[in-house]
Amino acid sequence: MQNQTERSSENAEIEQARETPYCVKVEGLTVRFGRNVAIEDLNLECKPGSWTAILGPNGSGKSTLLKAILGLVDVDHGTIQIACNSYGIGYVPQAKTLDRRFPATVMEMVSTGLRSRWPFFVPGGLRKQVETCLERVGLRGYNGHLLSDLSGGELQRVYLARSLIRNPALIILDEPATGLDRSGETDMYELLDRLRQENGTTILMVTHDLDAAYHHATHVLVMNRTNIASGTPECLTQDNLKAAFGHGGHEHPSGPWH
Repeated sequence: MQNQTERSSENAEIEQARETPYCVKVEGLTVRFGRNVAIEDLNLECKPGSWTAILGPNGSGKSTLLKAILGLVDVDHGTIQIACNSYGIGYVPQAKTLDRRFPATVMEMVSTGLRSRWPFFVPGGLRKQVETCLERVGLRGYNGHLLSDLSGGELQRVYLARSLIRNPALIILDEPATGLDRSGETDMYELLDRLRQENGTTILMVTHDLDAAYHHATHVLVMNRTNIASGTPECLTQDNLKAAFGHGGHEHPSGPWH
């Protein structure tokens, strides 16, 4: 467990990160896996309190970009600057690797956001933190529930609560609406909206959902291994989407790509 001095120092760094000109800045990024070029000369800048949606076809390097920002893959060229340390970053992965048959409670799962090992005992102070995070994601009273008893939407909220327990300045999400029905998607995006507006949290999200990007994000990056277009959601035009995907966005009629 961290002592109070360490936590105070980390909290100060997180608050400082919210005041910097950028939260994440990627310049000239190239990532290769053997002969395969996953990302080439890509640029991205996320300002504090912004919501950036990353869009592109399968295999375009979106998840690789997130992993590079998180330090999970090696970078061949370019720089990545993050205005807070790893403690100030919350991460919600697309693939949930934990076997839901494992007899774990929601309390235990969320508390792993602060611990590197599985908790066999959750002390009172940490329990209160977990309960606060669960309430923020709409799961008040769920602390004793087994993960195996949760719906897909509830499990996604648990992972989000786990990412919030550090009060992060930056939340990185890889396809957060995967497995959710339309109602669950709406709830998830409204929750992220509140976090950004009330706490100044910076959100960086990979998504295939053009409507979500257009209506919730403040900025977008359209990519296919490199930058196709970036800026406000208005750059989600038919031409830019065709350049990235090879076709337009006709399945999503409520945006400028129609």
